[in-house]
Amino acid sequence: MKVKAKFKCNSVTNYKGQQSVNMQAVCGHEGENADFTKYTPCGNLEISIMEDCPAYNQFIPGEDYYLTFEKAE
Repeated sequence: MKVKAKFKCNSVTNYKGQQSVNMQAVCGHEGENADFTKYTPCGNLEISIMEDCPAYNQFIPGEDYYLTFEKAE
């Protein structure tokens, strides 16, 4: 089973050699956002990304991102 969620990037904080990315579940009453609000009404995510990782500098505050969760085997 897979679960797809939509999160908004709240902030990106740069530290020496890494970034901290803070995200919050998207809420809304219209269109796609209403569906995500219904199933993932709240949630926070904070990740640290080392500067040598491909995800470094890929997140922009204010932008939305899809997250897919699936059970690891």
